[in-house]
Amino acid sequence: MTAHDLVVPGFVDLHAHGALGHDFASCSADQARAAVAHHAGRGTTTMVASIATGTPDDTVAALRRLGPLVAEGVLAGLHLEGPWLSPARRGAHAAGLLHAPTPAEVDRYLDAAVGTLRIVTIAPELPGALDAVARLTAAGVVVAIGHTDADADTVTRAVDAGARLVTHVFNGMPPLHHRAPGPVGVALTDPRLHVEAIVDGHHLDDVTVDLVRRSTGGRMVLVSDAMAATGCDDGRYRIAGSDVVVSDGVAMLADGSSLAGSTSTVLDGFLRLLAAGTPLDEAVDASSGRALAVLGLPATPDRIVVDTTTGRVRPHTEASA
Repeated sequence: MTAHDLVVPGFVDLHAHGALGHDFASCSADQARAAVAHHAGRGTTTMVASIATGTPDDTVAALRRLGPLVAEGVLAGLHLEGPWLSPARRGAHAAGLLHAPTPAEVDRYLDAAVGTLRIVTIAPELPGALDAVARLTAAGVVVAIGHTDADADTVTRAVDAGARLVTHVFNGMPPLHHRAPGPVGVALTDPRLHVEAIVDGHHLDDVTVDLVRRSTGGRMVLVSDAMAATGCDDGRYRIAGSDVVVSDGVAMLADGSSLAGSTSTVLDGFLRLLAAGTPLDEAVDASSGRALAVLGLPATPDRIVVDTTTGRVRPHTEASA
């Protein structure tokens, strides 16, 4: 142990799409294990696998393929980010794959997941969305508001119906406006909501991160939104039906119109919070405890050692030996 070492709980990631070239929406179970292991090597000991927008058949196949990994404890659950998203705020999700939810489709995904579906992102302004929020919540799924063009009143109705999370705040939604607060305004002020933040230096300016941290009063949750290029070289990739180019570690749609996930891990966000002067206990809560609360899980017994100078992570048992 050195003066730069911190012993902290293992990180928890509610929103990650893969790593090492493997996308949870399409990769095999063994490839998913490899992606999880990459994040584990950077301190993430609990992970929810995010399945980006695909065809309904592809989504069902992904739920069935990854579900056994939840039963094994490799994953803490599955997250559907799509297809019930706003085309106006779609980000990397192909517009042609997006549509409004129906009760039959909700039930189809719940049946395919067999209890492993933990989070669903939905745009509450879509026809049938509020019914889907209530239906999913009744099934024990955490509903997240995201990739939405909704006004504040519609977002509040979704929270009243059971939504309890906001997907990567400020990204995939209208900007905060003093006369039209929209999803961001509700996210920052409604105490019922936990709020995801991608703190990678690209998705949010550091001042904006501080705004979210101070406004939410202990509700901000660090997520990676890591896509398949995490841990890989720059190049061309594909996610949610769209072509993506990664340059200098930044993932953008091939046409340059939008960010397309990140190539970071929760560790990166944790270190950026500390570098910005965030108190350690708050950074720990944002990278672990709050996400566990969203999932309804007890505090993790896993401990890691983070070297704040090098960013190296190792198990606490190794440090104690």
